[in-house]
Amino acid sequence: MAKKAPGKSHREGLTPVQVMNMFPTEEAATEWFESVVWEDGRHCPKCGCTETKDVPNAKPMPYWCKGCRSYFSVRTGTPMARSNIPLRKWAIAIYLCLTSLKSVSSMKLHRDIGVSQRAAWFMLHRIREAWGEDDGEEPFDGPVEVDETYIGGKRKNMSNTKRKELAGTGRGAVGKTAVIGMKDRATNQVRAEVITETDGETLQDFVEENTEEDATVYTDEAAAYKGVEREHEAVKHPVSEYVRGQAHTNGIESFWSMLKRAHAGTLHKISPKHLDRYVREFAGKHNVRDSDTIAQMRDTVVRLIGRNLLYRDLVASNGLSNAGR
Repeated sequence: MAKKAPGKSHREGLTPVQVMNMFPTEEAATEWFESVVWEDGRHCPKCGCTETKDVPNAKPMPYWCKGCRSYFSVRTGTPMARSNIPLRKWAIAIYLCLTSLKSVSSMKLHRDIGVSQRAAWFMLHRIREAWGEDDGEEPFDGPVEVDETYIGGKRKNMSNTKRKELAGTGRGAVGKTAVIGMKDRATNQVRAEVITETDGETLQDFVEENTEEDATVYTDEAAAYKGVEREHEAVKHPVSEYVRGQAHTNGIESFWSMLKRAHAGTLHKISPKHLDRYVREFAGKHNVRDSDTIAQMRDTVVRLIGRNLLYRDLVASNGLSNAGR
């Protein structure tokens, strides 16, 4: 009997050498991005008009729209707009982000593609826009596993000031940020988001908004899930019950373990302010993990269309701490 190959052997990957051969020049990278963004033919990203023409010398931009009488490029209407970083480097950054299971740090990206660390950090957050909220997401049919986890550093590694703030407040989840997640067993898809409360209303709303009414929900014994308007079974972790028939949360807990290994081993510090972007990155990459690498890259670029992220918006206060932990 032949042994099963390691990893996801059914999918076709890309080596770094193949990626460099795909994008030997800026012209080749531009052509690839245009083939993805304008799969059905070039059109203006501002008004949708197909009556466009090339601009001599590509200044100020390579194309002109006759409809809205404005210049545009393949970057227009995406988070890459206003970026002076070559598209070759954007393509390589997308590849590295997708193929690094535990993500890629801005320090490594800055060394790998030759941009400043600040530019690499901003690039990665703009790429994460591809996995932002999607209004078109359909509820899961189930069965689903639901669980919450807490992200934050160990208290012994915190500054003296932070430890004094937390003194006498307990242990475990205190001082950390809560994240709720759900895994659909039928499709292997994951959804996760940062939450500010772990009360019944918050957890049950998440479950009911993301599942069909006849879906079966499996959770741990947390009291906040009691009363959820779905068929519901819970396992009792405090008494070492982790699996009872079909009732368990092992799938979503496996997802949490990958996120936490990335936190500890790659990213090192994640501030509550930006945590939701990292959570959505891992959920988004998990959901396309069975696709070929080139398909993942194309899907990521397509999902960037119509999104934008300005640096001032990225660093603006959102009410959460900017201190990494």
